[in-house]
Amino acid sequence: MTVSHVLGLSGGKDSSALAVYMRDTYPDLDIKYFFTDTGEELKEVYDYLDKLEAYLGKPIARINQIDEMRQGSKTKFEEFMHRYNNFLPSPTARWCTIEMKLKPFEKWVKQFIDAGDDVISYVAIRADEKRMGYKSTNEKISVKFPFVEDNIDKEKVSNILDESGLGLPEYYKWRSRSGCTFCFFQQKIEWVRLSEEHPKAFERAKNLEKTALDNESPFTWVQKETLEELVKPERVKKIKEDFKIRLERERKNKEKRLRRNPFLDKENVKTSDIEEVYGDDISSSCLICHK
Repeated sequence: MTVSHVLGLSGGKDSSALAVYMRDTYPDLDIKYFFTDTGEELKEVYDYLDKLEAYLGKPIARINQIDEMRQGSKTKFEEFMHRYNNFLPSPTARWCTIEMKLKPFEKWVKQFIDAGDDVISYVAIRADEKRMGYKSTNEKISVKFPFVEDNIDKEKVSNILDESGLGLPEYYKWRSRSGCTFCFFQQKIEWVRLSEEHPKAFERAKNLEKTALDNESPFTWVQKETLEELVKPERVKKIKEDFKIRLERERKNKEKRLRRNPFLDKENVKTSDIEEVYGDDISSSCLICHK
């Protein structure tokens, strides 16, 4: 009996760091890397995957290549949205994760199971996180969490990427996550920044939302607010002010922690990212998309 080792990449920092870590720490393992492509990812995600692929020295299987997903004039996402009564996905109805991430993975990994292999899937949950990842119901697939086993936290993940020369993906300058441009887990400040960084992608999200509302969908991308309302000048100003206040609050909290523990990194106290500011809202998102 043989074993197939697989590691899913989202274009996010944690899964990328895990790929680097496994390559460098366990070079004898023949790990198969994969990325489930919805066709709706940020350009920066694709760019980073290309860099990561070069570092790994082996191809990353691209499941659902964009050109294979087109059916007439509709994208794959639009096809699934139509099947779901033109309702947008939401935190309580994550059909996008099921249809465009989990099912394609299960279809792809079936080739190894059919060949008689057991499959070990490596998941990038860190030692400082309190959540579990995807677990298959197939007894032939087992899951391992190397970062948990080896006590690797957020700081060590950053060190892994820095030391590899890859650094962070470019989108981390303005966004906390990888995944689709119109992910419903985005915070309001991220939607504002999407409108500034990728206006065409933002307009596409608005059009999808309008289609859903025209078909009496109960969901908008942002709870209790449309994207049209969100980008009105006064609303944008308020969202940015609110985020600035949260950043300052997080900075003060870091200073308090530094006073309690003088061995903490002083430079790190000066900055915060969206993930730190919004905490649990970020950690509740879909692991297979955002890690």
